[in-house]
Amino acid sequence: MNNATKFKNLVTDKNSESILLPVVHDAIAAKIAEQLGYYAVSIGGFAISGINYGLPDVGLLSLTDMESVIKHIVTSVNIPIFADADGGYGNERNVIHTIKAYENIGVASLFIEDQKHPKRCGHMNGKELIHPEEMGLKIQAAVKARENPDFMICARTDAIAVEGFKSAIERAKLYIQAGADIIFIEAPETIEQLQEIPKIINQVPLLVNMLEGGKTPLCNQKQLNKMGYKIIAYPVTTMFSAINATKKALEYLKKTGETQSLLPDMISFEEYKKLVNLEKYI
Repeated sequence: MNNATKFKNLVTDKNSESILLPVVHDAIAAKIAEQLGYYAVSIGGFAISGINYGLPDVGLLSLTDMESVIKHIVTSVNIPIFADADGGYGNERNVIHTIKAYENIGVASLFIEDQKHPKRCGHMNGKELIHPEEMGLKIQAAVKARENPDFMICARTDAIAVEGFKSAIERAKLYIQAGADIIFIEAPETIEQLQEIPKIINQVPLLVNMLEGGKTPLCNQKQLNKMGYKIIAYPVTTMFSAINATKKALEYLKKTGETQSLLPDMISFEEYKKLVNLEKYI
């Protein structure tokens, strides 16, 4: 079974609980997630911009920049990868090219969003949106372009911060009509909004973002599953944790000139060799 079909089966299984979908910033993070038993992982522009390019998530990366990182993560694991495709990197023609490119490197599913280029992180201020009908055409192009019918197209709207909650709901409905398989309403600002979205949008599976320090109240899997969300993404959890651990280790080394005391907080050399499957190559 290919990974697009695996992911679709996960997302459409009405008898299973919501899927925890950590966003991984590199191949090692993906391998750790796979080793721990996660069914799928995501790759986000926020993490790739920061970790791989040292840049903020404000629309600076191209499709080629994303592909160059994603392909290594995809080939490092056997679980499905759900990937960020920003606004499709242009108009409908560009969306078609993006779908084909992501399918060719083994991505299982992706999302496109309705921000104007250059876009920015969904929890930042100053976002602008394209017209909903333009986004609808992008979704139609994406659906038509996919080779595998199980390759799910997720539509994200950032309308809450720009046009208000009602507009976000209306856009979501339009995007479903255009053919979106999954809906992602970014950055709900209250528990009430989180609860209301699944009551209104229940025709397709819903994705919700749990960004630590962002605009959306943090809820646990049980709470979100009860509300009606099928996919729970964690866009900065691994990235922020890794950065903090690295910062603390380097601060300690600079201060003391030694690392012996850091060993309990490190993965062992033997564990690392197992993680990267060294035995396959020697």
